[in-house]
This record gives sequence, C-alpha cells and structure tokens, in this order.
Amino acid sequence: MQVAVNRKDVRFIPDSSRVIARFLYTGDERALNTIRSVLGLSENAASQILSPVLRDYSLRHRNISKIFEKHYNKIAHLLRLLNVDPDSLNISQRILIGSYFTMEYSIESAAFFNPSIVEHPDQSETSPDEKRVILSFRATGEGHISSIVFRTGILDKNNNLSVEPVGKMLEEAAQIRRHIYDKKSFQNKLNEMKDFHSIIPSGLILDKLNDTFTYDELYYCIKEARKSLDLTAEKEVLFNQIIWLASSHYELEFSLDTNISERVIFPVSANEKNGVEDARFVKFVDEDGKTSYYATYTAYDGTTIMPKMLDTTDFYHFRILPLHGEIAQNKGMALFPRKVNGKYAMLCRLDGFNNYIAFSDNISIWREAKLLQQPKFPWEFIQIGNCGSPIATPDGWLVITHGVGPMREYVLGASLLDLQDPEKEIGRLKSPLLIPNIEEREGYVPNVVYSCGSMIHNEDLIIPYAMSDYASTYATVNLRELLNELKNSK
Repeated sequence: MQVAVNRKDVRFIPDSSRVIARFLYTGDERALNTIRSVLGLSENAASQILSPVLRDYSLRHRNISKIFEKHYNKIAHLLRLLNVDPDSLNISQRILIGSYFTMEYSIESAAFFNPSIVEHPDQSETSPDEKRVILSFRATGEGHISSIVFRTGILDKNNNLSVEPVGKMLEEAAQIRRHIYDKKSFQNKLNEMKDFHSIIPSGLILDKLNDTFTYDELYYCIKEARKSLDLTAEKEVLFNQIIWLASSHYELEFSLDTNISERVIFPVSANEKNGVEDARFVKFVDEDGKTSYYATYTAYDGTTIMPKMLDTTDFYHFRILPLHGEIAQNKGMALFPRKVNGKYAMLCRLDGFNNYIAFSDNISIWREAKLLQQPKFPWEFIQIGNCGSPIATPDGWLVITHGVGPMREYVLGASLLDLQDPEKEIGRLKSPLLIPNIEEREGYVPNVVYSCGSMIHNEDLIIPYAMSDYASTYATVNLRELLNELKNSK
C-alpha cells in the first residue's frame, strides 16, 4: 500500500536581495595602488565619496561602517610598505579604504535547498498544540559557494506552517574565535601515534610551523608535503590522522540584535572555502537531560570533502569541530538524537552507495562502522543514504532515506530500525515515500527530492525537502499509517 503524503503549498525560494558584505582582496599590488589613490584624495573629496556609500549601504547592512573598518584592519599592514603609519589615519580614511575592500555577496541567488527541521529552544507564546520550529537550509550563491541559513515558523494543530517574518540585514558572525595550537604539545600527541615516524617524518610538516600555529597553517603545510611524497594508502591515512588530530575547530558568535533568519554560517576555514553543505540538524538530549543542537555537515575546499559538526544551545553561539576517525570520510553522517546503550550512534555512508551505522564513546571520533542497509529496490539501485537523523518512535527508529534510481532520480524512502538494537532493520518501504512530481522535477539538478532532517508533531511526520536543488517545501505523513506500513513490510 502506498502511504499518503500531504504536500504543503509553502515554498522557500532563492532571494537574490539577501546579501552579506564580504572582504574583497585582489592582491598586494592592486591593493597598494588602491590605498595610494585614496590617501591622495583631499579631505573634502574623500568625504564626498564616503557619504553616498554610507547612505546607500547602511540601508542594506547593519553597522556598515564597522564592517568597513574591520576590512581595513585586514590590509592595514600594507600601509607600512608605503611608509605610512596605519595609526596616523583618521576614522574616515580608514572607513573609506575599507569600503574599497568590501563587496556584496548574494548568498542564495542560485539555490535554497536541502532543509532540516528541529524544535525551537524558545516555545513561549505558543499554544499546547503548536510548535515553533527552526528550519536550516543550504543557501548557494555565485561560484556555487554554500552557507547555512535559517528560517523560523510555527506549526499549528493541523501542521500548517506559518513562516515568521524574514530579516533583511544579514550578518556573518560578529566574533570568530580560532583555535591556536602549541607545537610542542602537538608534537607530543604525534609521538603517541603508532609507527608515525617510520612512515612520514614529522619534521617535513612541523619544522615549517611556528611555535604556535592555526589549523589553516597546518593544513597548507600538509598540502605541500603531499606534493613531495609518493602517497601510499597508508601514508594518506596518516596525513588524515594529522589533520584530524588538530581537531580544527572555531567558534562563531552572532550579535544578540540579529534575527535568526539574518545569521549566516559562511565558510571560515580553508577546508570549507568552497562551501558548508547539507547540515543535518538534530535536537540531542544527553543522559543527564541536557539539550543541545548538533548538525553534521560537509566541508568542501573545491577538491576534497571533510565531515564536520557544529553544536549550539541557543543558535547565537556555535562551536565547530571536525569529525575524525577512519570512517569520517564521506558525506551524509547523521547523529542519533540520544545515546544508544550508552554510546553515541551515527548513520553514515562509507562507500558511496550503502548505509552504515557506527557507535562511539566520543562524539567527534568515529573509527568503526557496520553495514546496515544495501540497495534493495529498483528505485535505490544506484545508492541508498539517509535524509537526516533517525527519529525515536515507540515502534523503533524511523529513518527517512534517499534512493537513486534510473535517470539519477532521487526519491525519499523510509526504514524502521530496532529501538534497542538499531543494527537490526525491522522494515523498509517497498515503494518510495515521495517522488518528484511535475513541478518538483525542474530545477538546478533535475529529478531530485532531498531532505536533511524531519520531526514529529501532532501525530504527523513533518518532512521538509528540496526540489531539484533549487527551492524547498515540506510535506506531512500520518505517522501511524507510515509505521504500520513499515512493520508490515518485513
């Protein structure tokens, strides 16, 4: 029997007017020419240039003068090459120079897709049968650079979603705190690694670093070392272990006066410069009752991918760290919303076409996984993967999956895993739960429906999903009908 799916008429579509002010750098020579030209202006001429810039762009960005000054500080060291003391410039000169090193970037001009949904930590002013929710999206702009953005809304008793007003003053984090590593302690950690020195001389990497270094500096040293070595599979594993050992992490803090729809998690570290993709958010409840929100996502540097994780409790402050270990190497890792038998649990896909399950004592270290699901039906012969974190139900762990079949058509399916032993599959839908319809199959990548996380509300499963990697919507499914079908599918 085909499970009934109720498609809703809410649409989340790309909006090219949503922009952030990014640092623009064109190289030292052009930068010096620009600075020299600005410093050559008379005070009156500089004022005449700056006034309309502030007037026009203060309507598009919160505290644009502060952004200009921040971007000026990024290139202030160049002034010494012109025999100019940076401290000798007045505030107007600094702001004007900063404006020449600033550009707008339309974060979602190309696509707004691959959503997930979680319960909002603030449920004030909602009735008992309502739920305020946060939806995350992958927003993609020029150059196919992806970032993570948010919307909020309220689900009513019939699971109709009222989307809350969207702010227009978009911002990256007000503060970015990067981790600094001590070379001596880092070397001690490397010395503990089995057979490290017999495979790769640590000096090849660490000798080029200062006594303290950032993750990005380590990353580039490893990148250069890779070019000079004949890489066997064993050496490649060791390089990856060095990267993971660094536990590249940073913290983001957004201003309290920003609406959640204005907060943009844009690529920060070198390994994600081409995008942060497909965040799978989940509300996680620890054994002591503490609630956190985690999201696994994929960092992409234009060549390679790296699974990473962020966590937050309030969606103002985010902590970012990599997922490391032998199995943290592919897209689509999805964390269970609580520990299973005392361990963290994760769905993952190691080989590109099967579903695996992994357990760990440490939420950021994942070393072993077991095969969980293989493609079984024609609509998933190419691959099967998860569409977000499993959802606990009285009948088992409900997993929304994606399958890829003929014509590279992506569809959504569903599986049910044993609640106490999720390595056991109780049932799997024989037919897709959701197939792209006529409207949904046209887009940036045709014939694709995809989701990064669902939730249950008022006895319905709420599934936000993307339409052909361009826009997003959501659908509801009666939970009892779905569970009964899964239990009968054994």
